[in-house]
Amino acid sequence: MFNFDDANRKSKEAVDTALKTYSETTRGFQAIAAEAADYSKKSFQDAVTHFETLAGVKSFEAAFELQTNYVRAYFEGLVSETTKLGEMYADLAKSAYKPYEAPIAAAVTKATRQAPPATPAAA
Repeated sequence: MFNFDDANRKSKEAVDTALKTYSETTRGFQAIAAEAADYSKKSFQDAVTHFETLAGVKSFEAAFELQTNYVRAYFEGLVSETTKLGEMYADLAKSAYKPYEAPIAAAVTKATRQAPPATPAAA
């Protein structure tokens, strides 16, 4: 027999879980967007400073060294920032999945217990 109270409770739990997940996901994306904006701003400021310095250089060798150092620092910063954003995305995915982890595991366990054993096909 269908139990309406049980269905109502399960439905409320599902909606609560979805709302919690959406809220956490929104906060995660806001943090990622803020980090990306901060990096972009810093990167732009560094580029402006570099080109101002580069404009005042008197020799080719000094310009080459300055440019080499800038590119090296830029690349290291980019790798670092990309790693940080990748970790933020991974953490976001983990936190989004966490509320569903237990119900999915329970459903899988229940389904495997209820499934009839597979019989080999006749040859």
